[in-house]
Amino acid sequence: MPEQVAPALINRIAKAIRERNIEVAAVSGTFNMIHPDRARREDGFRRLETIAGSCAGLGSGLVTLCSGTFDAGDMWREHPENNSPAAWQLMRSGMERALTIAERYDVQLGVEPEMANVINSAAKARRLLVEVQSSRLKIVLDAANLLSRENFAEAPAILERALAALGPEIAIAHAKDLTRQGAFAAAGKGDVPFELYVTLLAKTAFRGPLILHGLEESEVDGSVAFLEKFLRVMKVS
Repeated sequence: MPEQVAPALINRIAKAIRERNIEVAAVSGTFNMIHPDRARREDGFRRLETIAGSCAGLGSGLVTLCSGTFDAGDMWREHPENNSPAAWQLMRSGMERALTIAERYDVQLGVEPEMANVINSAAKARRLLVEVQSSRLKIVLDAANLLSRENFAEAPAILERALAALGPEIAIAHAKDLTRQGAFAAAGKGDVPFELYVTLLAKTAFRGPLILHGLEESEVDGSVAFLEKFLRVMKVS
């Protein structure tokens, strides 16, 4: 994340967005909220404020976050202490601080459950929502991030529980695939039960964007065609 964003750059981006009729569904404010080095955490919060302050000019009201890991070297690597009470408390206090920033700039925050982070399940995401009780805290849901090689056989039940627990609070959904061997892939090239995923999304109040990511440009057309088979059950594309 940048330390500063010049107004001239925001204006250039906003102009390009208008000319291309693009919607900016969210802006990434992702940093390691529980990094073991406090100075790194403080730097992340300063940059988060820069991002939040830039959203209005980009026409976006959502900043995406991760809940962090105690691994000092990689924000997406699991750490054995991520499930500890200390990790939860540090993450929760950080999230409350982030919500103060969100209030200042009138944006919402979307936190994504991710196996390698403190919020590593839908149940933990629901716990955070209940404890924090903020209308500005939303969920970014990625079916592939709830699954692993070890639990793939339970994928339908995991997704059903996730949508039941989080449905009304989902701001955006991701469409990334995962193979049964645990490798991420472009949508349609893995084993995520996308028909079930999209159907469950449609049964909730969710009518937001379904966003492809984690794929090469050459894979976009194939993934779009794959998803279009299921999107008829939803009223968005």
